Amino acid sequence: MIHADRTTSSEEGYITPRSPFDFSKSLDFLGEFPPMREDHKIEDQSLTRAVSFGGQAVVFKIRSTGLIKNPRLKYTLYSERPLTAGIRDAVLDRIGFFLSLSDDLEPFYRVGYGDVDFAPVLQKYYGLHHVKFITPFECASWAILSQRYPMGAAQKVKQTIMEKFGTGLEFEHRVYRAFPEASRLARATVDQLMPLVKNKRKVDFLLGVASAFSEIDERFLRTAKYDEVESWLSKINGIGEWSSKLIMIRGLGRMEKLAIEKRLLKAASTIYGHGTPLPQARFDQIAEKYGPWKGYWAYYLRASSSMSSVK
Repeated sequence: MIHADRTTSSEEGYITPRSPFDFSKSLDFLGEFPPMREDHKIEDQSLTRAVSFGGQAVVFKIRSTGLIKNPRLKYTLYSERPLTAGIRDAVLDRIGFFLSLSDDLEPFYRVGYGDVDFAPVLQKYYGLHHVKFITPFECASWAILSQRYPMGAAQKVKQTIMEKFGTGLEFEHRVYRAFPEASRLARATVDQLMPLVKNKRKVDFLLGVASAFSEIDERFLRTAKYDEVESWLSKINGIGEWSSKLIMIRGLGRMEKLAIEKRLLKAASTIYGHGTPLPQARFDQIAEKYGPWKGYWAYYLRASSSMSSVK
């Protein structure tokens, strides 16, 4: 079962996101993002959730103390025992990765403001950085769990896996749970996972994903050429084209290519076709104008349609 211990150590500091950054818009997205809705607490414009490093649970709480054009986040880290410098730096790196704090949006905005139909969307979501799954492995696991399965049911399975194999920490009368690290889940057995997942095929896929991610350096996934990472993902049993695109975008923030699906096409039709279905050729033509920022373009389109529709 999950470890639920009271915090005995804390430390705080500040993070400076790349301007413009609107933390309230990140919170709005998280509040409506089903795969992670139960993993955190959003209150008084602050975010609290847990991460795990080497089996040690760390709860972080962050809130904005700056402005959109001059952003600053105050963080407090809580743990059962004092944090080493290495784990502290890893947690801060994870926060920055999770909220895409270092993304430079200005090149994207320069293209977007020249797009008459899209400019109002930019104005509405100005300062929204890409919110990802907190780890690529959690995203890959979600891709397996949610394949041909209702989102609510997949979320419940994800929670039971966190309770059984993850780490947790009690803070302010709540146990915050972190999704298990790949190395931990890779040691699980089929017999342990079957009562939770109740699907042998998904269990096999999940164990394969855990094994693959436990052996890869995340720096490779973040920085290698897009095609190299996509090729690596394609070799994992259970990761098809849709899952690969989901991991590249939602798990790694690789925005160079699109995961085209009905929700995105519907959102584009609303903005560019004013409700009339947008031909695929026209969609492709518009997307290409955004070059390496087409993923951000799609992210804002989905947000403008309905954040609750984003999977």
